[in-house]
Amino acid sequence: MSELINNPEQRKELLKHMILQLHEGIAPQEIRKRLAELMQKIPYGEVVEVEQELINEGLPETEVLRLCDIHTEALEGSIDLTGAKIVPPGHPVDTFQKENRELEMVIKKLGELFEKSDELVSSIGDEAYRNNLRLLFNSLMDVDKHYRRKENLLFPFLEKYGITGPPTVMWGKHNETRGLLKSAMESLLAPGNGNPELMKNAIEMQLRPAIKAVVDMIMKEEEILFPMTMDKLTEENWYDIYRQTNEIGYCLYDPKIEWKPQGIHLSENRSAEDDTIHLPSGKLSVEELMSILNTVPFDLTYVDKEDKVKYFTQGKERVFDRNRAILGRDVRMCHPPSSVHVVEQILSDFKSGKADSAPFWIQMQERFIHIEYFALRNDAGEYLGTLEVSADLTEKRALGGEQRILSYKK
Repeated sequence: MSELINNPEQRKELLKHMILQLHEGIAPQEIRKRLAELMQKIPYGEVVEVEQELINEGLPETEVLRLCDIHTEALEGSIDLTGAKIVPPGHPVDTFQKENRELEMVIKKLGELFEKSDELVSSIGDEAYRNNLRLLFNSLMDVDKHYRRKENLLFPFLEKYGITGPPTVMWGKHNETRGLLKSAMESLLAPGNGNPELMKNAIEMQLRPAIKAVVDMIMKEEEILFPMTMDKLTEENWYDIYRQTNEIGYCLYDPKIEWKPQGIHLSENRSAEDDTIHLPSGKLSVEELMSILNTVPFDLTYVDKEDKVKYFTQGKERVFDRNRAILGRDVRMCHPPSSVHVVEQILSDFKSGKADSAPFWIQMQERFIHIEYFALRNDAGEYLGTLEVSADLTEKRALGGEQRILSYKK
């Protein structure tokens, strides 16, 4: 028996055989028991190799997708991560893992709300309870950027190394998870009737399955995908992924450490002119433009025509907190559910041409904050996106008389 367990080829054949047994309908509980007894520890690379071999041998990817949850559950806790490479701070995998920790914190809070559903629905009311859940699911749906970085940056490199099956299966699981999260949010946006029992049913039938899908994917990533990709991809591959990550954005986490592997040289040689932005009224270097935008005494946030947050200024005195985790996020997801209808109205009116600006002003404790949204259009009048301009006008609002003598602001 020990020879069988310690022989990689025989161990892979046994794993393959068990997955095929699942395909034939043999009880998952029995398979899990046999795995625990016979396999003991399975190196992470062998799981990927077996999935790829099964697909190469004709098992449809759709069938591997159907069995993915079952055999992953059977393998949970049995996968051997001995020898897995250490992930350096700031590395793309480090960012993926940090995002997973943030997702787990949101999931923990949701679990706490689920456990107290009867008590909270009775004490604060069904709508307030639903709103608390909406806010957390709103954050959880940010996992889409995490998945898109895998799909569009990581998976193409795996395919170059001949690893096509597992990424396809995982992409399918991403889409299942997206669907579950969408259904969960839709159920929370529906009006409640104050019945704690109906809320509990919604939790069990729609909300928990969505959370489980996210949790299961975290396990697949951290016990199988990430260790395997650390082995397969070169430092040049990872640096390509790292440099393109900002284009998609981050999930609930803004990396604080810049990562660049030693000995890596950029493939392109940039000249000073490459860094110059030519405009009708002059030209600026990227450094100059960034300095201008971050010096103006207000916050700018740009949402493109697809309603995705694409840019924000990073001045010293911010009106509202922003971090790069919002880049690429649907602007609706950046607002509490109670105000999403206002966002929808502004976007709709800007796109239709009904309006070009929408001003608001609010009191934030002792501060007077002015917020105005502007529709951006090209010379042909086509909608390009929305610019949010926020400014703390507390001091300016109190001005009177004139100031004609030079006096520096302290």
